[in-house]
Amino acid sequence: MRAHPDNSSVNFVSFSGIDGSGKSTQIDALCARLGEVGMRVVVIRFWDDVARLTGMRETTGHVIFRGDKGVGTVSAPINRRDKNVRSWLMTGVRLFLYFIDAISVRHTVKKALRSGADLVVFDRYTYDELANLTLLNPFTRCYVWLILKIVPEPQISYLLDADPVKARARKPEYPLEFLYANRQAYLDLNDLIGRMTIIVPMPIQDVERAVLGHALTKLSLRFRQPKSDVSMTSENSGSDTARQNMPQVRPAAL
Repeated sequence: MRAHPDNSSVNFVSFSGIDGSGKSTQIDALCARLGEVGMRVVVIRFWDDVARLTGMRETTGHVIFRGDKGVGTVSAPINRRDKNVRSWLMTGVRLFLYFIDAISVRHTVKKALRSGADLVVFDRYTYDELANLTLLNPFTRCYVWLILKIVPEPQISYLLDADPVKARARKPEYPLEFLYANRQAYLDLNDLIGRMTIIVPMPIQDVERAVLGHALTKLSLRFRQPKSDVSMTSENSGSDTARQNMPQVRPAAL
């Protein structure tokens, strides 16, 4: 049985994907568009608002594995050493940390759904952690299903697929080889759990239109009809334009 949010009247979505896939950009765009019509959106940043023992995790990657701190930019690329470090010891540590984070996710979702918001958006979710595990291992697969018993399931879980080369150009933090492997891990995770809606790689503005159109069609969004933007009509009032904006959305396999 899947865990669902307690308050079904509040919309709850998440965005996942490799580093540089454009999650924050798309979340900001969606929030801006919905904010224009008076909707209240609460954004939860997984690393800032959910993950536990973040100081220890950051220090481990920097001190023990000699990785760089901070966020990589085009003008100042960095070399992080954390989730791309593979060993049996680190796998054990991840299993422990991800379990703690799953409990934190459950509490954070419950609190957010009581906030009175029209939409709760997670910038990264439990799926982003599970994609760091070796999913071919039978024990790991059992662990994945255990974690999914704990965390609530978003109404929509967007997976922003991206070309690793372009993603690294936008956010140069991890080796290209790891980004290719990580991208495949997300796809493998979706094959296993079938919960994510994949947005295929395309220009940023096309992704924005696809996400907006899909959200308008799938969620019960209540807002005032803006006079100057016919693309913001809701599903209940005939969102033909919105549906045309999502030609390259691939729903999760069931």
